[in-house]
Amino acid sequence: MSIFTNFLRSLLLTTVFSFIAPMFLVGGVLVCLCLSGFVPGLQGLTEDIPTQILYFLATFGTGSPINGLFIISLTCGFVGGLFDIYAYYRYQILRIDS
Repeated sequence: MSIFTNFLRSLLLTTVFSFIAPMFLVGGVLVCLCLSGFVPGLQGLTEDIPTQILYFLATFGTGSPINGLFIISLTCGFVGGLFDIYAYYRYQILRIDS
């Protein structure tokens, strides 16, 4: 029973971290671009890039960048969970064979 609870804990943590990672990544990029807008000479460049990122996110969110980020994060969380299941399966197979 302990192996099953360890698997569920691992699956939950992997899924949650895989869900949160894209949010931090996109948020960090947007914050860095907004902060670099205070550097003279980079203002034009740093105004265009966040706009394009928001348009990209709006494509996945049917018009809303927040929904797009949520959809991308859900997809990453699902893929992270699938990877954790695969890694657990491979561990079990390799443990039995040896």
